[in-house]
Formats: sequence, C-alpha cells, structure tokens
Amino acid sequence: MTRTVALDNIAHKDLRVRTGFSAEFGDNVNMVLVFPTEFVHVQREYPILFRRSEEGHLQAFALLGFDKYENLFLTDNGWNGRYVPAVLQRGPFLIGFRKTEIDGELVNEPVIHVDLDHPRISTTEGEPIFLRHGGHSPYLERANRMLQLIYKGTDVARTMYAAFEEAGLLEEKDIEVHLDDRVQYKLTGFQIISPDTLAKLDATMLEKLHKQGYLQPAILVASSLGNINWLIELKNRKRAAAVLPG
Repeated sequence: MTRTVALDNIAHKDLRVRTGFSAEFGDNVNMVLVFPTEFVHVQREYPILFRRSEEGHLQAFALLGFDKYENLFLTDNGWNGRYVPAVLQRGPFLIGFRKTEIDGELVNEPVIHVDLDHPRISTTEGEPIFLRHGGHSPYLERANRMLQLIYKGTDVARTMYAAFEEAGLLEEKDIEVHLDDRVQYKLTGFQIISPDTLAKLDATMLEKLHKQGYLQPAILVASSLGNINWLIELKNRKRAAAVLPG
C-alpha cells in the first residue's frame, strides 16, 4: 500500500527517513529499473537488460540476482556495491505534478511527493527531511538529485530506446546461467545489446547514433553484460557460505 502526498515543510516537518538498505525496506529485488542518465554508473557493476512493460514500453533494468527476491548486493551490513541504482536511492520520495500557470498557460510542474506508508518513514529515528527552520536537509537534497536523474532519464529513454530498435541493436535473448550440473537458471523475456551486434553496425548508422548522443550509451549497455560473470561469482559465494559448518 502507498499513501502518496505532496511533500510539505509544515505538514511534514517532523518526518524522518530510516536509511541503509535491507529487505525490510524492499531492497530484496532481483532487478531494478534504471535510466539512461545513470548508465555510466550502472554498467560498472550490473548487467543492463531490457524488457517491455505491461503497456508495451521498453524499459531498462539492472540485474541484481537470479532467484525471486534475491539481491546479491544486499548483505547484513547493507549494500555491497559502489553504486546503488537511483530508484533505490530515492527512498520514500517520488515525482508528482501540480498545475502551475506560466505565461497564461497551465503546465504540469514536477514536485516532490512522499509515500507516508513507506517502511523508511518515521517520526522518531533516521535522517530528518527538513531542517529546523524549514529548509531541505542534506538527505532530502540527495534524494532530490536522484529524482531529477530519474525524471530526466524517463524523458530521454523512449527516444533513445526507439533509436536502438531502429538501428537493430536490440535482440531477444534468454539469459542462461550454469552454476554447476544441478543448478541452472534461464531468465526469459529480455532483450539485450550485444557487443557483436554493435560491432556489425554500418558507418551510416554509427554516425547517426553518435550524432543523436546514443552511441556511447549503447556501448555502455553492451559492455555491462560482462557483469553477469560477477553475479555468478557472488551467487557461488552465497552458496558456499550457506553450507559452511557453524
């Protein structure tokens, strides 16, 4: 359940946010939505895969684990990784809109909303959302940067992914993982940008993608697939730890 309202420095002056990462906060997910505006950070640690939403929109995801509710980067001490995707960094905050008149026209203006039922929300512990005199706390400023990254990334994603499709870069691919003779995974319904497909682009399409600013993101996505090996390593470490005595 969610109870989302526009954030207000008077009505919500006493709200705090419990920080850190844990299953209690909903961080035990095996993939998370990511955006072109963070690809440069995401591709260093996570495979970037594509799949369609129920509405048919192409979306990018960072793969975090192989089993349902498995986040291989989530440990008893928090997040074991150099970068946490923006959707998880934003905490209980979301982007909402309000009607604002600009030059005589009503436009949708993005504003910060908060989910009052989010498990991170508290009035007794955690980081304050507002300063004593009403200004944004450092925590809220960080969350706002993540919201801006998501907002800008959402805006560019559709045209970028459409350009990937036009270039023939996206291909259906089942992700097959073999841990040993008995334990295997097959993740279906994904599309990828493979290094081989990228290398086969002709000069005209390469130039077009470059001028659009989409060639570098495509290269980042393709290179991110190597991180599947890192996920396998993390999975094997987890399995080994589970059978240790004591």
